[in-house]
Amino acid sequence: MHTSESSRAGGGKGVGLGLALVSALAFGGSGVAAKPLIEAGLDPLHVVWLRVAGAALVMLPLAVRHRALLRSRPALLAGFGLLGVAGVQAFYFASISRIPVGVALLVEYLAPALVLGWVRFVQRRPVTRAAAFGVVLAVGGLACVVEVWSGLSFDALGLLLALGAACCQVGYFVLSDQGSDSGEAPDPLGVIAYGLLVGTAVLTAVAHPWTMDFSVLAQRADMNGTPVAAGLLLGWIVLIATVLAYVTGVVSVRRLSPAIAGVVACLEAVVATVLAWVLLGEHLSAPQIVGGAVVLLGAFIAQSSTPAKGSVDPVAAGGAESRLSARENAA
Repeated sequence: MHTSESSRAGGGKGVGLGLALVSALAFGGSGVAAKPLIEAGLDPLHVVWLRVAGAALVMLPLAVRHRALLRSRPALLAGFGLLGVAGVQAFYFASISRIPVGVALLVEYLAPALVLGWVRFVQRRPVTRAAAFGVVLAVGGLACVVEVWSGLSFDALGLLLALGAACCQVGYFVLSDQGSDSGEAPDPLGVIAYGLLVGTAVLTAVAHPWTMDFSVLAQRADMNGTPVAAGLLLGWIVLIATVLAYVTGVVSVRRLSPAIAGVVACLEAVVATVLAWVLLGEHLSAPQIVGGAVVLLGAFIAQSSTPAKGSVDPVAAGGAESRLSARENAA
């Protein structure tokens, strides 16, 4: 019986890891598709609004189907929309207006470390030293991927805004996991659908989409010398980089844990860099290649050092911690 339960837990962890990788790949492709649109004349915030609003429209039937969530989980829906959708986007774009993109991305992807801090000090659940070491490796590798030493500027407000994006990303991972331990987790598709609707409302107030030059969407954008229909790029951003990315991301958090899914999400930066190399001609340097390998290693160490949900094995080493309940050890 114990062997059967362990096998199911391991299978669930494997599926969760696969979904997390798909999510990282999908999210990582958003920048490659968005950059040609921005270079064609769209404001970055307008691209973000199109992304979120388009995804909300696609998910609208699911919002209607799961309308009971409005009564049973209004705070969760509002929090996910404000933090997991609108907050990350708004803070990130505000930060890159003051500091280099690479620095902002690195600060934002401190979120996995912040998630571990949330698990350890707020939820008071143990984490392994190996998992923490994996986070350190992933963040260090990410510093090489984005070449943080290039053009570093200590703009206090810019760094604070990037940290705001990181905190919102923590909210995304933590809220995605709500109720999964007790077996009363709301349907992830319903949460995502309403999160996108809330995010659209918030971003509408920030981005002022009525000032957008919609004619750009009927033209072709340049992708490293290759003309691509702007509508096709927008379709990729909405369907793949948003709908698929959020669905697989939320489900992966529930099968793994916020801490593990957060570390695997660091691969988004690696995916984005590789795709930019292949599709946009933005070549990788030797430090970026090495950094990408370190991110992969850190993510592997962290995910392989933490039990899947439902495991009764201790998450942190030590005899006293082995007496914690299975629910506590799920993190």
